[in-house]
Amino acid sequence: MKKKLEGKVAIVTGSDSGIGRGIAEAFAEEGAIVVITYHSDEESAAETSKHLDDRGHKNVFYQIDVGDENSVNQLFKQVHEEFGQIDILVNNAGVNGSNIPVSEMETKTFDLCLKTNLYGPFFCSRAYLKYWNKNQTTGRIINVSSIHEDVVNAGNADYNASKGGLKNFARSLAIELADKGITVNNIAPGMILTDMNKEAVDDASVRKEKEANIPMKRAGVVDDIKGAAVYLASEESSYVTGSTIFIDGALSIYLGQGA
Repeated sequence: MKKKLEGKVAIVTGSDSGIGRGIAEAFAEEGAIVVITYHSDEESAAETSKHLDDRGHKNVFYQIDVGDENSVNQLFKQVHEEFGQIDILVNNAGVNGSNIPVSEMETKTFDLCLKTNLYGPFFCSRAYLKYWNKNQTTGRIINVSSIHEDVVNAGNADYNASKGGLKNFARSLAIELADKGITVNNIAPGMILTDMNKEAVDDASVRKEKEANIPMKRAGVVDDIKGAAVYLASEESSYVTGSTIFIDGALSIYLGQGA
């Protein structure tokens, strides 16, 4: 049976760990050549690469700062020179919110979040389109967003703004690219047990307290994300664009309950 991503080249930003690593592994299992990227943790990127190597999956890994357009442009140039095509882009690299009220937030704090979480997908999507071959009939851009593209919380205006912006960036780009066969979609996780929720990962009591607010009464894991990513990267989703898939155990719609 032909694999769903056979012969495709996929760049997954921030794929040295967490959700990005899970997506990279899932794509590789479906036959894609995977480009792993990392910002500072080269050791984890090398471990991810070795994990794929050991399973016979072709991959490479590169350092990148998604908030630096020159770094992004260099990466895409290298990948295109090496493989001659870039079919799938997953904008996964991101930073967490600062948990600082707006009245106390420094400009550099707000800038860091927006540069990484919003400018990063812009820089990468623009570079992807530069190297997208007009002879290609399909393309895929997938953004790993958050339920906070719709649901806000106090103290994280930087993060909420970045993810809210990413929602409409994806929707705008989807319209621009629809007639080219390139789809643009978001995956919006809720509480997933990765380093982004390190306190809940490390402390069972914290996890239990947070899980009480989730209708499914459990936090998500990386495996909950991978299937949606493969679907959005494959031909099965060819008529899906400008959409967000929420993967959150119904957390994002559990608003106003018990008030």
